Amino acid sequence: MFPTGRKESPHIMQRLINTQQSPATLPQTVDREKVYQWIVELSNPETRENALLELSKKRETVPDLAPMLWHSFGTTAALLQEIVNIYPAMNPATLSAHQSNRVCNALALLQCVASHPETRSTFLQAHVPLFLYPFLHTVSKTRPFEYLRLTSLGVIGALVKTDEQEVITFLLTTEIIPLCLRIMESGSELSKTVATFILQKILLDDSGLSYICQTYDRFSHVAMILGKMVLSLAKEPSARLLKHVVRCYLRLSDNPRAREALRQCLPDQLRDSTFAGCLQDDKSTKHWLTQLLKNLETGGDPRSVTISPLAPQ
Repeated sequence: MFPTGRKESPHIMQRLINTQQSPATLPQTVDREKVYQWIVELSNPETRENALLELSKKRETVPDLAPMLWHSFGTTAALLQEIVNIYPAMNPATLSAHQSNRVCNALALLQCVASHPETRSTFLQAHVPLFLYPFLHTVSKTRPFEYLRLTSLGVIGALVKTDEQEVITFLLTTEIIPLCLRIMESGSELSKTVATFILQKILLDDSGLSYICQTYDRFSHVAMILGKMVLSLAKEPSARLLKHVVRCYLRLSDNPRAREALRQCLPDQLRDSTFAGCLQDDKSTKHWLTQLLKNLETGGDPRSVTISPLAPQ
């Protein structure tokens, strides 16, 4: 559990990467006039904080909130202003719990926009995710910073959940992979889980797998971090995190060069019974691990994607 002390903390993973409810299943009890009023109040610095709080609470009960936010005058600028305003608190690390909660409410609304099919493409075209990357660069382990990183990862996680080529193409032009790898190495369990989920979704795209396996340096960095995570999980097991780690390894084994390297560097803990107890009730992860070991023994699936070299980066 992420230690924010907030009541909703136990459910934050569900909000970050779980499938959103369909509009048909959502309660239609929200007073839309109030929603309109809160959106208007976002543009006024004096009323913005309460509006952020109220709208962030309602984002899962108003199916068309994302288009309403994106197309209303001044709203996106107000949300970005909330983000930029706390950049000075990054270095030196002076971010308070109040500042963190406020900007995380703004990030929750941006995640809403990133998740919606009508606004996702223009959200990417505006390069809004780049405003979040300074938060992912932070290393302070205090609660305000950890909550900020986790909520920022949630916005990226909402993007990659869609399995759209446009999202992966955009992310590969940014520094999201090294940022995720850093968090996978040293973040909290929840942050590691969302960061690994993002890497997994990038790898599952053919262009993402090609990009990571294009050079030895890229592959070795990913393999090194995954290996460290396996060693850490052997000491402090987490079935949820292990699932994403194994899926990353399995996808890497689809690439012939990566598969050859994994024969030499796959951690022994994935070959023996170290995680037998952790995986006892997880059929999908057990299946993925079995398939991974089979790929490394037999040469992999003959239907695997053949990776064509990309232009040097």
